[in-house]
Amino acid sequence: MSTDLPADELNLGLLCYIAYRAMETRVFTALAEAGFADVTTAQGRVFARIGPEGTRVTELAEQAQITKQTAGFLVDQLERAGYVRRVPDPTDARARLVQIAPRGLAAVAIARTVEAEVEAEWTRHLGKQGANQLRRALTRLREITDPYR
Repeated sequence: MSTDLPADELNLGLLCYIAYRAMETRVFTALAEAGFADVTTAQGRVFARIGPEGTRVTELAEQAQITKQTAGFLVDQLERAGYVRRVPDPTDARARLVQIAPRGLAAVAIARTVEAEVEAEWTRHLGKQGANQLRRALTRLREITDPYR
């Protein structure tokens, strides 16, 4: 296996992951401090994929790259904790949508605030032009890496 990277240089995927984990850790810390300490990382990753009008469990599973059973289990936990609710799907009487409940909306507001704080810190560190270039490059990369965009 050959690589063009020097032995001490990290690949782009790992560099993106390190930055993501730093933001995720800050978000979960702020949530815990605000009284939302019962959300796990796995639940949060499913929760983050719920669309504005709601999302079916099968779609959540696909987007999170987990089994439908695992997604259902995580949604059950989120529902018991009051973060989400299941409602009938208006487009299919047999299906149900997972929607964000009021407690979940309160958690989302905290997460969005922390995300904005972290992005502002990164922008100060990289400079406005560097941050804009990074955003454009990662947005372009989504074209080939994110089938759910």
